[in-house]
Amino acid sequence: MKNTATAPHPTSALTPGWEAALRAFDDDLRRRGAAEKTRRAYGIDLGQFARWASERGSEPEAIGVRELRRWAAALSAKRAAPTTVARKLAALRAFYRALVDAGTMEANPAELMPAPKRPQRLPRALKADEVSALLDRIPTGTPLEQRDRALFELAYASGLRAEELVGLDVGSVDFDAESVRVEGKGGKTRVVPVGEHALRAISRYCERARPALATDRDQHALFLSKSGRRLSTSDVRRRLRAWARLAAARAGVSPHWLRHSFATHLLDGGADLRAIQELLGHASLSTTQIYTRVESKRLRSTYARAHPRA
Repeated sequence: MKNTATAPHPTSALTPGWEAALRAFDDDLRRRGAAEKTRRAYGIDLGQFARWASERGSEPEAIGVRELRRWAAALSAKRAAPTTVARKLAALRAFYRALVDAGTMEANPAELMPAPKRPQRLPRALKADEVSALLDRIPTGTPLEQRDRALFELAYASGLRAEELVGLDVGSVDFDAESVRVEGKGGKTRVVPVGEHALRAISRYCERARPALATDRDQHALFLSKSGRRLSTSDVRRRLRAWARLAAARAGVSPHWLRHSFATHLLDGGADLRAIQELLGHASLSTTQIYTRVESKRLRSTYARAHPRA
């Protein structure tokens, strides 16, 4: 059955030119190994613009900066958040970049559109003692408890995304090299160190708990549900919330909090930004630079408390 990620709404509102262009773009994303979630997100944003342009009789090749400005203004008039407008413009940049690469257009009109200023939100992170309290409150008396202890020890020890955690197979962990092989965004593979606490928890889980959960010998997933299937990201979020409540941790703790805590604590310990970028699997250093603002905020706070003339 053909995937309709680029057309979540009826395509009757689109001109044939837009239908063909969106279909070709989705095929290109699929060839390049883009995740289905990514393709669908592009499809929704580009589909909305395509309908807006179709209503005005504008084909993909006829779009210029003027039309894009009108589109952005229309979004702002509807009180769309700056992050939403920025995301939709990013989708248009990717779409028109593909048209330029295909020789359909000479220049990318979306490249001339500045992204709206977005509020800089510092990532939320737990303090080191809060993470320790949370992890230490997870018991290891049952297979599911041993699984959760190994899961969240690894999440904090290596800074993995929830999607990366559930995508691990048994063979992903190299106990001798004390590392884990991770397939990140865009199918990019990286090798990340694993700490002693996490390795011990994973080893215990693999030896005692995973065999009790496994119902299919051909299931290679590292972390299994009680029915023997591969865990989902929603499973991970749900289990972490449950343990956070038990540990009386701050409300709203998520796997991404553990990832941010991992990066923040590395920075506090003296790790350089480039190393943190590689460990997190960020394609661009600019994505990682948000942690410098975390460090700057901490230093200003320390200065205000400690300096006699602050």
